[in-house]
Amino acid sequence: MNDLRKTEAMISSGEMDGRFARLYTDIPAARARFLHLAELYRAQFGEGQDIRFFSAPGRTEVCGNHTDHNHGKVIAAAINLDAVACAEKTDNGIISVKSENYPGDFIDLSVLTPQEKEKDKSAALVRGVAARFAQLGYKIGGLNAVTVNNVLKGSGMSSSASYEVLVGTLLNYLYNDGAISPVIIAEVAQYAENEFFGKPCGLMDQMACSVGGFVEIDFEKAGEPVITPVNFDFAGCGHALCITDTRADHADLTDEYAAIRREMEAVAALFGKKNLRETDEKEVMANLALVRDKLGERPALRAIHFYNENRRVEAEAKALNAGDFETFKALTIESGLSSFTYNQNVFAASRPQSQPVALALAVSDAVLKGRGAWRVHGGGFAGTIQAFVPGDLLDEYKRSMEALFGEGACYVLSIRPFGGTEV
Repeated sequence: MNDLRKTEAMISSGEMDGRFARLYTDIPAARARFLHLAELYRAQFGEGQDIRFFSAPGRTEVCGNHTDHNHGKVIAAAINLDAVACAEKTDNGIISVKSENYPGDFIDLSVLTPQEKEKDKSAALVRGVAARFAQLGYKIGGLNAVTVNNVLKGSGMSSSASYEVLVGTLLNYLYNDGAISPVIIAEVAQYAENEFFGKPCGLMDQMACSVGGFVEIDFEKAGEPVITPVNFDFAGCGHALCITDTRADHADLTDEYAAIRREMEAVAALFGKKNLRETDEKEVMANLALVRDKLGERPALRAIHFYNENRRVEAEAKALNAGDFETFKALTIESGLSSFTYNQNVFAASRPQSQPVALALAVSDAVLKGRGAWRVHGGGFAGTIQAFVPGDLLDEYKRSMEALFGEGACYVLSIRPFGGTEV
């Protein structure tokens, strides 16, 4: 058992460097961050008796753009930005969580039902995770925790999912000896967001954050995703993962996002199905004139994107498992072109003069052509792009992106092999 002062001494002396090296490349920065976390804990809860550290990463979508909501396939991966916690068990039956720069949440575990006043608030996520643990027969109990999250909000890296998985990781290690699988923790996190927070999200974000590394996820059966880890050592491929935030306005784009799912499902309904995964692709393709006549051209194009993107997920997973990064990059570019031309989520039709994502992709093409790969990331329209950048082009690429979108807009990341874990 280590109190806070002993824990801080272990960090400062380098005794924890081996643990940090599992998750981070910049060890001095990790030391400083966790010392800061310890100081936040002291300010909120005092010295403590048995202090432990935990981490859950953000995620990036690698392939499968706008397919999960129609029960398609995706590849996602954990990244080296994460939510971290300094925590210890208590015997008071209350989960007390203080996130940096936010009010604290204090969850009485005698009440494990959704609370209307907590909808859309972090307290709902904490209560929901605890409630689902209890429903599934796992142990829960009181704890004190402070958290810091450097997963960027609104970036498509899933800061909320990393937080949910972090809460599940705390309960897993503090009360269940770390025995609960990452897949179950992801499902618990999704349940908390759906039933307590009030957001009907899918499972991709939570699964990538919880499992770690590259994962292929097949959403064909509702509630029973098939999770397949992809065996690829990103650290040895000579590339950086760059996410560029175009810093555009997301306001009033809700219907643009919703229309993608709505139009895909409308195509499925023409053939008596609920979603595109249930349809016969050959039947749909043979009847594109019917789709065009009843729904228009864009729903037809989005259906074509769905079918092709599912195949690309399989091909990308195969390439990564074989260590063939060049084929993977070619497929990544294909995925991006399909999102642009068929799925049409690179800019909003309602704002034709505003095309920041398209501009970012054009400059990426100019800098990386023949060397790297680039695509729209996440929902699209006014958000972020993803690029895999060779090490010798990294400085030039970052300068090019930040010349357009401002200093700090381009985030240089890596794929993290670990999901939610005790540090």
